[in-house]
Amino acid sequence: MNEYLQTFIRYLTEEKALSRNTLESYQRDLNQFLEFAKQRDLQTPDQIRKTHIALFLGEMRQMGRASSTITRMTVSIRSFCHHLVREGIIQQDPSVHMEAPKAEKRLPNVMTIEQVGHLIDAPDRQSPQGRRDRAMLEMLYATGIRVSELISVNVDDVRLDLKFLRCANNAGKERIIPITGVTAKRVGEYIEQGRQQLIRNHPEELALFVNQLGTRLTRQGFWKIIKKYAREAGIEADITPHTLRHSFATHLLESGADLRSVQEMLGHADISTTQIYTQVSKKNMKDVYEAHHPRANVT
Repeated sequence: MNEYLQTFIRYLTEEKALSRNTLESYQRDLNQFLEFAKQRDLQTPDQIRKTHIALFLGEMRQMGRASSTITRMTVSIRSFCHHLVREGIIQQDPSVHMEAPKAEKRLPNVMTIEQVGHLIDAPDRQSPQGRRDRAMLEMLYATGIRVSELISVNVDDVRLDLKFLRCANNAGKERIIPITGVTAKRVGEYIEQGRQQLIRNHPEELALFVNQLGTRLTRQGFWKIIKKYAREAGIEADITPHTLRHSFATHLLESGADLRSVQEMLGHADISTTQIYTQVSKKNMKDVYEAHHPRANVT
């Protein structure tokens, strides 16, 4: 059956123009499935039944494969079967009505309040770059905006006197988010004592946060910055720009903020997306309870 697989891969390459990584995933998944079929003496595609697919996916679960991997394998097998029907190689699609497992919702990685403090305090506030970095970290934690939104902020989008930020997501939808007094102070310090030096060769630049050349900072540039300060702050966990977003939402909810307000600040279209942070809050609450209640560990 390998010849049918190669024909399918050529179809995905030439007709669908899929990326190399996606093609490799299809190839890898279907190689495993066809090896499974071969071990069960299935010689031609029309011998494959729904039960065979179910047995294969069940075997993958027993091997400890993640639900996201099983979901991807299911999609690969479905696409292959659809192709075989479309090409007239088989008459009945054995993958019809097969449901992919629901992806496991992993709790987001959240920093402690102390870790956030160490991270924000790490930059050297005496240099233009240090003032910029401190202001960026303060703003990310104060607002929960995405890194793509952070680097898109222009100077005119921030009202330090009124303590709010105007930002837009990738779809262009704007939202107004309050910022803390300390964030407004740090951003003000950066604008007055850091940004002016950085944009000396590009005085017309509109971006609030700029790089060494005086032009708008990139996502990659910010990733390097946050990784650097995480190391300097002694934080061993894998910190990403999204970690500050997760921490912002979780810490707000732990402090009594209502879910709807947090949803609006994060820019989530569906409140169910925001509800994941309540699970983190409940987990942390349980840890605090067990650590401090006098009889929590009595046996």
